[in-house]
Amino acid sequence: MVSATKQANFLLPEELIEELKRAVPKREQSKIVAEALKKELKRIKLKGVLQSSFGVWKEKEHPELKEGTKPFIRRLRRSTRLSRP
Repeated sequence: MVSATKQANFLLPEELIEELKRAVPKREQSKIVAEALKKELKRIKLKGVLQSSFGVWKEKEHPELKEGTKPFIRRLRRSTRLSRP
């Protein structure tokens, strides 16, 4: 699926533009910049979600994980194996 495109003007460091021109064929430069921007925006969004959700998990609300996740997962797997026909 091809998305509609729109031209945008950005100021970038001259060295970065020169490096892009040396490393990437002219017809692929916009694609490379778009992919890099998409990846960076995803990273920024994830960082924001992680920061906003920090501290939400309360140990007292999840006593089953007091010993850690490994024993908890093992118990879950063991219980599902026993219930299989």
